Amino acid sequence: MAYIAESTIQELNDKMDAVAVVGDYVRLEKRGGRYWGLCPFHNEKTPSFTVDPDRKAYYCFGCGQGGGIINFVMEMDKLSFPEAVETLAKRLGIEVIYENTGTGGKNEGRTLRLEELAELYRRAAVTFHHFLMQKEEGRGALEYILSRGIERELLERFRLGYAPRDRSWLFRFLRAKGYSEEFLGSSGLFSKNYPRQAFFANRLIFPIADRRGRTVAFGGRFLEEDAAPPGGSQGPKYLNSAESDLYKKRETLFAIDLALPEIRKTKEVYLAEGYMDVIALHQAGVSNAVAPLGTAFTDEQARLLRRWAERLYLIFDADDAGQNAAVKAILTGRKNGLVCAVIGLRDAEGDGSGEILAEMKEIKDPADILKRFGVKILQKRLKNSIIDFEYFIKRSKSLFDPSRVEGKAGAVAFLFPYMEILDSEVSREACVQDIADAFGADPRAVRDDYHRYLGRNPGKEARKELPDAAGTGPVRMSDELFLLTAVAANSGLYPKLRSALSIDELEDPNAKELFIALEEWFRNGGLGIDDLLPRINNISLRHFVVQRGAAGAFSVHPERLVSDGIRRVKQKRLERRRTGIVTELRIAGSGNRPEGAGLEDLLSEKMFIDAELRRFKEVNE
Repeated sequence: MAYIAESTIQELNDKMDAVAVVGDYVRLEKRGGRYWGLCPFHNEKTPSFTVDPDRKAYYCFGCGQGGGIINFVMEMDKLSFPEAVETLAKRLGIEVIYENTGTGGKNEGRTLRLEELAELYRRAAVTFHHFLMQKEEGRGALEYILSRGIERELLERFRLGYAPRDRSWLFRFLRAKGYSEEFLGSSGLFSKNYPRQAFFANRLIFPIADRRGRTVAFGGRFLEEDAAPPGGSQGPKYLNSAESDLYKKRETLFAIDLALPEIRKTKEVYLAEGYMDVIALHQAGVSNAVAPLGTAFTDEQARLLRRWAERLYLIFDADDAGQNAAVKAILTGRKNGLVCAVIGLRDAEGDGSGEILAEMKEIKDPADILKRFGVKILQKRLKNSIIDFEYFIKRSKSLFDPSRVEGKAGAVAFLFPYMEILDSEVSREACVQDIADAFGADPRAVRDDYHRYLGRNPGKEARKELPDAAGTGPVRMSDELFLLTAVAANSGLYPKLRSALSIDELEDPNAKELFIALEEWFRNGGLGIDDLLPRINNISLRHFVVQRGAAGAFSVHPERLVSDGIRRVKQKRLERRRTGIVTELRIAGSGNRPEGAGLEDLLSEKMFIDAELRRFKEVNE
């Protein structure tokens, strides 16, 4: 089986900037010699996730997750080790060299296929864009998008395109470019039942990219009713690519690649409902706007945004469906650590025109405002936001009649799911009082109803206990394990350790296992912490090593720590042996052991040990 050469991994470890790599996933801030951020592996309010740029390692003091940077990419993008190495190497311009390439390999084949699939989608996006901007056939689509008030610069930025009416054209085009019929049939660009017929035809095309800018899917808006696929109807107004190894819609957001720089900068993100709304917002200067992809806002999408953002602004359609979606999105955002606010596009503030305010009652979304009133009015509309709790109260009053007993009870109960996801009892108590004031209710009655609501919903997801922050289990620190952990944290010092100590001089079984892992790692080229950790079979010991290394205690004068540790281990071993010799001499002195050469050897060994212990004492003084 083919495998990546050690020289490639070594070059990657030498050139890789740990902060830059992790910073693509987590917003980091420097404190001391470390970089800190919110852990991407569990929900938290206060940063406990740290990156050590010198050791090129990460660790979360909250959940115990840690390791090297290659391992981090593997965890975040669900990649195998070879796939993660190939991804990072491509980013750094490093050639990936394979050894034993004669037999090939499963991971290599999968990675190659994904790269080919991404390249196919990139090529298709370029082709669709050319049809929109240059071809006569795409003129109708171009005129439509321009009639919506979208500027040409935005068409280029979002790489909008047009899928030609002829459903067989794309297949012929790509076959002429050398793609096999089998590969095209499995690409998702063509009908499953009619593999030579394009999935998209006579549609305005919106390329969907992942956060790194790779085209992974398409969305298409139909333009005419007569462009039905073989054996079917036109289909929905908007059509998205099917999910694939490249594309998981629950984990992807439209325009995340374009929005990410501004999200990182402002720590804010705007969430709209559709492609056109996002493009309209970007044209209005809100370049940190994204949208879900044909689904409700998901936990996976919220966790993705929480890596970089603290506040989420929701801009959903003004109809009932949009407002209901906003309620669900607030709960999803709050549950995943995002402070939420809702922008009211129809709120009557600040336009200075009675005519505009009257017409505003008919609009649904940002794309409508851009088309009918232009960028300036859209920018003013975006300033009308309220915090999520106020929105819940406003929404409950529109759904229930608080003047009636049943209506008041329903309006109050509408707020309970929001209260439930708050992580502060103080905040909940404040909500109780605000709800009582808003609906003219007794705070005690609101509180009692809330507790009854909780009692009726015992199946609500309780927070899972986080793993022990130390993640150590039965592992206990000893002088021997301290020394070996210090060396693991400063792996360049392992040659010094192996020349001074042998595994036979250790008694702690965890220290022995770590010594074996280090020796195996060293003999295989010593390719960084990502190569060392999998060699530690004891999971608790592995967590222990990662956590202790992340704590930073071994980064101050590491050579002195190791030198002192070696002396201390040797000294204690000699002291244990001396105690054993003294015991044996006492037994011999009591007549229970015959005199002879054995006794003389014990006396000689004791004299040697005494001399060595005096030497250790002099060094320590």
